[in-house]
Amino acid sequence: MLKNVFNYIVVGVLIVFTITSCSRKKDKFLNRSWHSVNTKYNVLYNGNVALESGKTSVIDTYKDNYWETLPVERLQITDNVVLSDKAKNPSIELAEVKAVKAIQKHGMNIKGKEKNPQIDEAYMLLGKARYFDNRFVPAQEAFNYILFKYPASSNINLAKIWRAKTNLRLQNEDVAIKDLKKLIESEDLSKYDIVEASSTLAQAYVTTKSLDSAITQLQVASKLTKNNEQRGRLHFIEGQLYSTLGIKDSANLAFDKVIALNRRTPRVYMINAHLEKITNFDLQNGDKFALQELLEDLETNRENRPFLDRIYHQIAKYQLQNNSDSIAISYFNKSLRTNSEDDYLTATNYQTLGDLNFDYSEYVLAGAYYDSTLLNLKEKSKPYRVIKRKRDNLEDVIYYESIAQDNDSILSVVAMSDTEKKGYFQSYIETLKLEEEASKKAAESSKNSFGPTQSSITKKGKSFYFYNPTTVAFGKNEFIRIWGDRALEINWRWSSESVKSDLDAVDEIAKTAEKEQQKRYSVDYYLTQLPTEEEVLDSIAKERNFAYYQLGLIYKDKFKEYELSQNKLEQLLKQSPEERLVLPTKYNLYKLYALLDLKRLQALAKSDIIENHPSSRYAEILLNPESALLNNENSPETLYNNLYAQFELGEYQQVIEGCDLQITRLDGDQIVPKLELLKVTSKARLFGFEAYKEGLNFVALNYPSSVEGKKAARMYETVIPQLQSVEFVQDSTQTNFKTIFKFEASETDVIETFEEALNTAIEDVDYFKMSVSKDRYDTNTIFVVVHGLKSVQGAFGFVEILESKNNLIISKPFFGISSKNYQTIQIHKNLDAYLQTIN
Repeated sequence: MLKNVFNYIVVGVLIVFTITSCSRKKDKFLNRSWHSVNTKYNVLYNGNVALESGKTSVIDTYKDNYWETLPVERLQITDNVVLSDKAKNPSIELAEVKAVKAIQKHGMNIKGKEKNPQIDEAYMLLGKARYFDNRFVPAQEAFNYILFKYPASSNINLAKIWRAKTNLRLQNEDVAIKDLKKLIESEDLSKYDIVEASSTLAQAYVTTKSLDSAITQLQVASKLTKNNEQRGRLHFIEGQLYSTLGIKDSANLAFDKVIALNRRTPRVYMINAHLEKITNFDLQNGDKFALQELLEDLETNRENRPFLDRIYHQIAKYQLQNNSDSIAISYFNKSLRTNSEDDYLTATNYQTLGDLNFDYSEYVLAGAYYDSTLLNLKEKSKPYRVIKRKRDNLEDVIYYESIAQDNDSILSVVAMSDTEKKGYFQSYIETLKLEEEASKKAAESSKNSFGPTQSSITKKGKSFYFYNPTTVAFGKNEFIRIWGDRALEINWRWSSESVKSDLDAVDEIAKTAEKEQQKRYSVDYYLTQLPTEEEVLDSIAKERNFAYYQLGLIYKDKFKEYELSQNKLEQLLKQSPEERLVLPTKYNLYKLYALLDLKRLQALAKSDIIENHPSSRYAEILLNPESALLNNENSPETLYNNLYAQFELGEYQQVIEGCDLQITRLDGDQIVPKLELLKVTSKARLFGFEAYKEGLNFVALNYPSSVEGKKAARMYETVIPQLQSVEFVQDSTQTNFKTIFKFEASETDVIETFEEALNTAIEDVDYFKMSVSKDRYDTNTIFVVVHGLKSVQGAFGFVEILESKNNLIISKPFFGISSKNYQTIQIHKNLDAYLQTIN
């Protein structure tokens, strides 16, 4: 009985103690102790555990870029400055909730003073949680609150460091540097605080490009830290900064410190330290034998498999510097075959291979590598723009090389005897069978899987299976053989037809597919596809010859590949080109021989042009180079300018005839595409839309490498679709109108007299802002146009107003038209259709 009474008393005392100690308004020892212990070992403990979990997940998602100087702290920064929002990471959100709970439930702010010694820890937790969630402004508020409200806190130095880190993230580098330097110089800091302050200060110096100062702080932090992961990172950054400054010996010493840590720091630091040392290797004085052993060890060590993409790339770079191009190329390709997740590394591999092929004058292959480079670079970035520009410069080479090779191949096969043709195609068929057999085996190895095997798909989602057209064709045939010709729909495997008819259809389709497959193994299948008509063969030869001519000019003028250009142009002359290409080719060869210092060939080329083409402009240039180079009345530029002046005067027929004459005379000159485009524009003014469309297409196809050809292609794609409509708009929807007086083109004197009378008459009509122009409609018709009218009724009423001014004006037939409809009749030359509409 007494024992039970005693138990009740103890329980009652505990209840009273708990109730009285829960109060946050009483400054008693029990109250302070209860709230302090509860805060530290319950709320803050759980909050700090959650923060560590969230921090680890944030760090793990961060991907270091070893192509640039590493940041001291691994934290993914978003572009937007977040002021206040819910945490994105659930663990960090929990840490923030716990910090807020500690402040709200256990804070003992009595008479302006905080009596719970753990509340400053709660604010530190709150600030860190917000910091790792990229909410730097709210985080700074938390750290500032500690500095303002708890100047005697044991966390005061740490709060100053974290405030500086936050300022650094907010791009207030000068403020961060000032605060950290003051803290380091004036305070008695613990080793942990010195490490945090020095490493943060180092990052601030890196950001402000004060690399020497940054190195000093990194050395201080790496010496005092007890965290080997942090020590390895700091040493690695130190080495990177020395490399940036060009101090390779000091850089290698820093990288050696990383390597010496071995397994005590993440292996990625050690591997990249080795690779950085290889980059700094002195090819003139270094021990190449020792380096070769290191490279072999890095390549063969099984633990280095996750890093083979970078290792192969570094070996390739070294071999390239060592003038072992073939070995370098093989290692660049090995690096690509690792299917690296590093887009920049992949892009660099492709770009280097592209540059190598460019240097070897393999421009088509270089273009293919540059295409792959662009796929792995961020669009609109500077490297992307540089490679895109280089790739665009190869566009014409790739285009014309493709034509030249394809047409050469066709003509060479056509020129064979019947026996040679059969042997040629039989050899091709044998090769085709071997390739398809290999593809069939590859496809059967994944027969039971849905789609290609996982090993055939790269980490970027690019499938080797679908890169091979032969394998794809085999897969399609196999699908048809098994399933038949099925529509792409839900439940495609279930047929609504009877089983028998379904099987019959499958068999029929399979037989058809088998027949098509067998055709490809027949020599006759290929022989029947060879062109035999003389007209077709001539067309192929002309296209091939023009491609050779264009390649010769591109290699000479754009890439300064004079020997390549010489080869193309000399080959062209051996192929009996059409007359229009002969003289320009000979003249360009003459210039090439001069550039290559081939004086005997240069003299022969000069003599050939003067003797066989004495009346040509090229002969004139060779006989009298000084006068020919002057900008005289016979120069291409002057001739073009004269024709353009005629165009501006509206003399379109004369411009067309002049362009035709000069295009024939100047064939092969760079001015020809400009003349062609001027002729097209003149034809459009006289003959309308269809002539314009046909002319743009001609210039785009025949001069694709010229500025004018590319402009014509753009206009054909963008402008032509906008001009296609022949529909007239309703006058009620328009606000700008014209009055049109129609004349025969031969009535020159009448038109001038009428235009003068019209100008005189409208001077007195001051309530309209009108003007007069003379526009050509076609070869036989001239319009005298009055502009500035606001309605179709105004267009007619205007003439009535002028009736008393000049009888000549009112006696001439006219009609009113909106500006939009006037544009339509000028583009499509459909005046009769418009007049029928208004009548």
